[in-house]
Parts: sequence; structure tokens; C-alpha cells
Amino acid sequence: MKAVIQRVMKASVIVEGEVISSIGKGLCVLIGISKDDTTRDMEYMARKILSTRIFEDDRGKRWNLSVKDKGYEILCISQFTLYHVLKGNKLDFHNAMAAEKSEGFYQEFLSLMRAQYREDLIKDGKFGAYMQVNIQNDGPVTIELESPQQKYTCELLSEVA
Repeated sequence: MKAVIQRVMKASVIVEGEVISSIGKGLCVLIGISKDDTTRDMEYMARKILSTRIFEDDRGKRWNLSVKDKGYEILCISQFTLYHVLKGNKLDFHNAMAAEKSEGFYQEFLSLMRAQYREDLIKDGKFGAYMQVNIQNDGPVTIELESPQQKYTCELLSEVA
């Protein structure tokens, strides 16, 4: 799994002209699921998203508190394009998990996030829909995160090539 995590002042998702989800201060997380992801990857990503220290504390110490520590919201967006491969100038998505399998995996990931945090603070877009995502960055702070198994597999493949 891959994630692009952005610290935000607010974020929202619009589908067909209607706001379907929005958050205030917190994180907007773009989630990519690969064809090889497992429950272990899901558990790692949930733990890291919830516990990475991205926010300052009440005394102004930077990088000291997590989204969970602060009680902020999280907006998750399924983003299969994170698993692109460029073939010349053409995008190829063969490394992304197929839609019919990834929707269940993504929903399971959201359930895990809600179980480990607070259900009412985990929002999401609409899987498979054409969405407009509005993000007001805070900082800006953007963190890339990849589950260890995926990173290890990519390193092995690049060594072979």
C-alpha cells in the first residue's frame, strides 16, 4: 500500500456537483492499493497514519503529536493511480489491485481505521467515482508512506533490472 498524507486545515470531496464528505483540521490521505497487498500492509498503514507525529503540541513544539493525539479528522480517498507505471508517456496501472477486489480491501481498511480511532472522525470519498477533492494544505505538510513489504518488493525488482 501507498499513501500520500497531507496535513490540512479543511478538505472535501465533491461527486456530481454534491459535497459528499468534508473535514476540518486533520489529514487528507490518498490511498493506493497494490495487487499484492495483504492484511499486514493494511494494519501497518493504519497504524502509521494514526500515529505519525505531524502536528505541534500546545506549547508549540513541532512534529510532536499525531492526528489521534489531537482528535482531528481524517479524509481517506482511494487513489489507484498511485500504482502507475510509465510506459513511454502512457500510464499503466497493472500494479494496482483490480477494482472488484480493491473495493472490499479499501472498505476493510476504513473499518480498521475506524476501529483503531473514532468512527465519526474517519471520512471517505466514493470508491470508483470521479471526484473533485478540495484541500486546504496546512504548512504545507505532505508525507509519502509505503508499507514495508511493497517497498522491499520494489527494491528487489530494481536490483534485478
